[in-house]
Amino acid sequence: MELIEQLADAALQRDSLRLRSLVQDIARANINWSMVSRPILNDIRLLALSASLAELLASRQKQSPPSWTKEVGALQEPFYLLQSAEKMKRLRLLCETQSPEPMRRRHLYAPPNFLEFA
Repeated sequence: MELIEQLADAALQRDSLRLRSLVQDIARANINWSMVSRPILNDIRLLALSASLAELLASRQKQSPPSWTKEVGALQEPFYLLQSAEKMKRLRLLCETQSPEPMRRRHLYAPPNFLEFA
């Protein structure tokens, strides 16, 4: 499984510990994001997460994202990367209005500082 797929899977599973660990590994590896290949996935949620995370992390490392991310559209149903946002109205509103742009554009919602610590 490619690294971007591992990131997307951890995000989909809401496994924040694994996700943070992978992001820290990526930061140390100094990946060239523009060269990351499009994952071959049947699950549109994983593809949307892959594109969003690639764009987000590339931006934070002042790099260009992979070109394939432009082709990945939004999910039909919203997905909250924090399960508690589904139940907590204020947190849900914060995520819906302040989620990082690559995620929000694809109806993926997280807090505004999502994965910034890594």
